[in-house]
Amino acid sequence: MRYGLIGLCMLLCSVTAATPAAAQLGINFGGPGVSIGINLPVYPTLQRIPGYPVYYAPGVGTNYFFYDGLYWVYDRDGWYASSWYNGPWSLVDPFYVPPYVLRVPVRYYRHAPAYFQGWRADYPPRWGDHWGPTWEQRRSGWDRWNRSSVPAPAPLPVYQQKYSGNLYPQASQQVVIQTKNYRYQPKESVAKQHYRQQRAQAPAAQPQQAPKQQQKKVEQQPQRAPAPREQPAPRQQPQKVERQPQQSPAAREQKQASPPQAQQKAPKAKAQDKGREKDDNEKGKGKER
Repeated sequence: MRYGLIGLCMLLCSVTAATPAAAQLGINFGGPGVSIGINLPVYPTLQRIPGYPVYYAPGVGTNYFFYDGLYWVYDRDGWYASSWYNGPWSLVDPFYVPPYVLRVPVRYYRHAPAYFQGWRADYPPRWGDHWGPTWEQRRSGWDRWNRSSVPAPAPLPVYQQKYSGNLYPQASQQVVIQTKNYRYQPKESVAKQHYRQQRAQAPAAQPQQAPKQQQKKVEQQPQRAPAPREQPAPRQQPQKVERQPQQSPAAREQKQASPPQAQQKAPKAKAQDKGREKDDNEKGKGKER
């Protein structure tokens, strides 16, 4: 039994050695991301590799590429991908790295690992020698393609140029910004998976921005002056009623019987009567004389 256990352990070790360690990892673009020591303060200058639908960054001191809507970095024996130029980065299983990324010639690796030495600069790296026969069997034909029918490269996401330094967005903000500014539809299965997961996160990230936008709108609106209070209506002073002098019952009856004009003419008639009586008296006295 002891020899049987030893043999079983040796068999498991040989299987593990024949299988690349990275092949046991899944692809999770929705995770928090991996830090690989890359810190780009600004958007890098990217140049297309002649005859390939791939861009590389000649001014960046690492193996930095762009293909099918994603940035690709080969660092510490692993491939990493991101939809933004400075990460966060996700580790990609070597079995799922796109063929055109693997086909980039050795000369375009700005920080090539030591085992690249001795390989032809105008040929792709010998991934089968490095990752073993299991990988080479599953990825058979990766280094053979029709060079006259190379697909067009994906457009560069140049909108990211204005997000540098402290303006570089967080992962949740990246989803919203890219969904609004980049309409490219990827072709490779890995890139499709990344975009699918990213766009699924966009509706969840969008409401987080809404309260800030509403708060800005409230701050920009001018404060309205409070409506003037209604003044209470002034109290009306009671009108003074002038009391008329009391009249005798006979005078009141005479006043009600005669119209006002007759009352105004009455004093004049009395004066005329007095004048007539005076004239008659004077005539009478004359006759007596």
